[in-house]
Amino acid sequence: MKKWLNHLESGICNTALTLIALLLFVNSLLRLVLHTTLGGAAFFTTHLLLVTALFSAMITTKNENHLSIGIVHYIKNKKIQTFFAASTGLVSTFIAAILVFCSADFIKIGLNPPQKLGIFSDRFFAYAMPLAFAVMTFRFARITPLRGKARLLSVAAVLAGVAASLPLIFKFIWEFNLPDFAWTINDFFIAAASAVKTPVIILIILAALAGTPLFIVIAALSIILIQSSGGEIDVTANQIYTALTQQNIIAIPLFTLTGFFLSESKAGERLVETFRSVFCASPGGMIAATVLICAFFTSFTGASGVTILALGGILYTVLTGDKSGIQSGGAKYSSAFSIGLLTSCGSIGLLFPPSLPLILVGTTTQTNILQLFAAGILPGLLLSFSMIVFGIIISLKMKMPPEKFSLTRTARALKKSFWEIMLPFLLIGGYFSGILSLVEIGAAALIYIFVVEVFIFRDIEPRDIGKVFAKALPVTGGILAILALSGALSYYIVDTQAPENFARWAQSAIKSKWLFLLILNLMLLITGCLIDIFSAILIVLPLLIPLADVFGINHIHLGMIFLINMEAGFLTPPVGLNLFLASYRFKKPFIEICRYVAPFLLIQLIVVLLTTYLPQMSMLLTGLF
Repeated sequence: MKKWLNHLESGICNTALTLIALLLFVNSLLRLVLHTTLGGAAFFTTHLLLVTALFSAMITTKNENHLSIGIVHYIKNKKIQTFFAASTGLVSTFIAAILVFCSADFIKIGLNPPQKLGIFSDRFFAYAMPLAFAVMTFRFARITPLRGKARLLSVAAVLAGVAASLPLIFKFIWEFNLPDFAWTINDFFIAAASAVKTPVIILIILAALAGTPLFIVIAALSIILIQSSGGEIDVTANQIYTALTQQNIIAIPLFTLTGFFLSESKAGERLVETFRSVFCASPGGMIAATVLICAFFTSFTGASGVTILALGGILYTVLTGDKSGIQSGGAKYSSAFSIGLLTSCGSIGLLFPPSLPLILVGTTTQTNILQLFAAGILPGLLLSFSMIVFGIIISLKMKMPPEKFSLTRTARALKKSFWEIMLPFLLIGGYFSGILSLVEIGAAALIYIFVVEVFIFRDIEPRDIGKVFAKALPVTGGILAILALSGALSYYIVDTQAPENFARWAQSAIKSKWLFLLILNLMLLITGCLIDIFSAILIVLPLLIPLADVFGINHIHLGMIFLINMEAGFLTPPVGLNLFLASYRFKKPFIEICRYVAPFLLIQLIVVLLTTYLPQMSMLLTGLF
């Protein structure tokens, strides 16, 4: 039964994602060839996205892959680790149970009357919300590491979630015609939330540090803040629905899946050989190849961790010259240098189109995504060039002999990797020319790479396609869960005019634009250490927009400052995400990884300052669009 249910939920996700890609692809073909479109394509793709996001989040919960801060990793005592894991599991169970009732209320009241397209309605797809949160509630309760009678605490967490949802249950039953006792209970909950708001927020922050999934942390903050202000907490579900039915967000699962088809095939090996053959005759040629390959992969996945985990082994083998690896005849760089370079390059493609963080920044700041793509090119190239130059200097210092250039070898390698190399040119050309929209290039990328890796190269057998989806879905679920709940927290922040109030305070406290930029850099580095880039874009960036307006900083320039600081934050001790991933991938102590990365982090910080204080770097190419 359990196995059948697992197949069902993954099958729903796979089918929904496939239908999204096919609908978008067919719609773009019809528009280009016949100058017509599929009726209802936008309705179906956005609502299929809702289903994909919620069911993939269920899978993420099952795999225990939700993004979290997890400072608990520093604690080696097993009993303390178990205590934190149990505590975070109970908190997650409690909050997920509340979200079940928020969703049910929203469907009954918020989607009344339902919008229909043929036999389908928005309610039909929205039923995935309470179902998904109910499954997540059960799974959080089940994976909580409690034994014996202590398991009853998981049941208590579910019951506590139901008790905390009494106002929602009353509203579901009577809508707005509540009996007197229901109004009394509702008022009691508002008063209680207001009284305990501060200590509860402190506990939520502690839960986040202990490793509670970030989407649960964001949901908890949203619920306590909204209820303490006298609001209806089912607005949380309203914001989840709104966030997950946005057209531009469809690009996230499509590009993520594209990245996994690339990483699960032999595309990495072909690209390594191609770039190596092209640059091998110059000092530090393999360094240039490494930087460019990592930038290529990260620009499509939007997740630096995928690049480190997927390509780390191949590139480490080539850099260190380990004959036992996939590639032989490597450059024989030291293990420390190679690991430092690969860890640092994991996020280097975030500034290049079609990077998902760039898309989210455009959506959040309401700026032209084409201009953001253009703005990221020069800072991205400067960062890449700086890393390559440093590699060349190290190569010359080590007197690394360049390999002999072979035109035949290069031509052979280019022929083998031609299809993958063409991908960014086709997509960028299609998007910048206006032929394809943002979501359509996501669909085009996925279908193109699917055909290339499954039918042309046959690196991925048809029977293994499901395995690629299985690896991509937990990542997709983790990202979209955070995106969905961030909408609820953003709603509260905007509703209370916190950004504007913060901007007025900053204007009176900080007189210099340059001082503000320096403080901004420091704050964003700390942010990059603590939370993932998607949460930061959706929660922190909206707070900064009014400040940018006060100090006359263009929103596009602000986006570049934000992203490049976050890149550096991933490498900043003590909790930079890429440091942990590298420690896991290369099986090295965390402290050693920090030491290996130090010179590369210094380079990135220099580029951060240049990007921050020279806005021309970000704005120079935006005038083309």
